[in-house]
Amino acid sequence: QVQLVESGGGLVQPGGSLRLSCAASVSLFSINVIGWIRQAPGKERELVASITSGGDRNYGDSIEGRFTISRDNAKNTVYLQMSSLKTEDTAVYYCSAYYNSLLTYWGQGTQVTVSS
Repeated sequence: QVQLVESGGGLVQPGGSLRLSCAASVSLFSINVIGWIRQAPGKERELVASITSGGDRNYGDSIEGRFTISRDNAKNTVYLQMSSLKTEDTAVYYCSAYYNSLLTYWGQGTQVTVSS
């Protein structure tokens, strides 16, 4: 069992920044892909960013260079630095650890609200 604990969400104004953290209970090297998925009310879940155990990064189509995923292997923690936030970024952000299609773990989610 892999436990993932997200933190760092909150209320921010448009154009602002937030840094989300995802603390994993296992070494990040043991996780094939770890990243962030978000879901806004009434919308499908959307990939925000991911990073593989080898360090390869991938970003969702709607991100357009505004977000950066990084990791601290010593702390078993993945970060999502979000900048130039828009109201449409408002969603619950989930940390997800992917081993294969039958073995994926999810955190509890952290709310990000972008509003003036």
